[in-house]
Amino acid sequence: MTSSDASEERLALYVDHENVAIGARDIGYRFDPQPLLEALAERGRLITRRAYADWNLFREDRRGMVDANVELIEIPQRSDSVRKNAADIQMAVDAMELALTRDFVSTFVIVSGDSDFTPLVSKLRELNKRVIGVGLKGSTSAMLPPACDEFIFYDRLEGIPLRENRSGGPSKGRSTKKSTGGDTKPKTSLERADARDAAKEAPPKRSTQKQDLQKLERLLTRTLAGIQSNSAGAVQASNLKRALLRKDPTFSEGDYGFRGFRELLRHLADNKVITLTDGTAPGDPEVDFPAAPRDEDAAFKLLKDTVKELMVELGGDPPLSGLKDQLRKRNDAFSEKDLGYSGFLQFCKAAVTKDIVEMDWEDEDQEYYLYVEEDEKGS
Repeated sequence: MTSSDASEERLALYVDHENVAIGARDIGYRFDPQPLLEALAERGRLITRRAYADWNLFREDRRGMVDANVELIEIPQRSDSVRKNAADIQMAVDAMELALTRDFVSTFVIVSGDSDFTPLVSKLRELNKRVIGVGLKGSTSAMLPPACDEFIFYDRLEGIPLRENRSGGPSKGRSTKKSTGGDTKPKTSLERADARDAAKEAPPKRSTQKQDLQKLERLLTRTLAGIQSNSAGAVQASNLKRALLRKDPTFSEGDYGFRGFRELLRHLADNKVITLTDGTAPGDPEVDFPAAPRDEDAAFKLLKDTVKELMVELGGDPPLSGLKDQLRKRNDAFSEKDLGYSGFLQFCKAAVTKDIVEMDWEDEDQEYYLYVEEDEKGS
């Protein structure tokens, strides 16, 4: 066996066909394994392909599965049995058997949106197996994606087929009038990560794509800063990608218009968000922050000037609470997350470390207060 063979991921695919077929049908698609197999081919070598169902109920899907070399496991349903349990149990038993008897299988792909498979995912990870989950966006339990190392939404894959009887009129352009029913776009983990700051950090008017890219930049810089704070060595691009997937198993750079992770990193490097240098492994660059992160000096100056102005307006030292709003009144584009800081307090502590401002904690008020030293006020 060559060294390249030894490092190659070996995948085992297990499909809860009834779950994903019905889920796809409900949103106007037909479950075809080929788009999924193409996506998995980029991740490693598929050595086992099994799909579980009462195939008498899914005759129209049999041909596509056979053409894709998927082994059909027949689970006949008796009239007095609970429909879902027989296939789920057999699938879980087969996956555990393979995990315990085939050490060379490194990754298990569980195709189902059912939360009942969460214990199976946990057990496989206990056995040091990587688990990729696959499901439909609208019918996947919220419990399942966080349990996996990576999660793929089938309806986001390229080339998934529509059902022949799907109806619908011609698509219309987006209305400029805001809907009163609220935003129905599904929330990603990237969007949920900034939910607490949404009210205070309304972004400037720009396209949804650019807003999503800005959130991705903030997630990436926070993740890079977190890795650096917990390790002494250089951060390789591959390690950064794995950390992003641990935070959000549904992350895919393709959702933002990039053909690969390195292209995303080059885009961020061109915009001075990060720097890239050649690493020890070919094709796996080391990622770092610029010596002077983008707009950091301007952000610290904004903080200092704001504190000085508030000291005059208030006749005393301004508290930390509400200070970020004051900065954003002066510059609505301000966000400490653009600089890699996890929160505004961390940004202010960095400013103290760099002698930009001073900050004291008052036990009586349970509050931080910021100020500029007297000899600095006139500077």
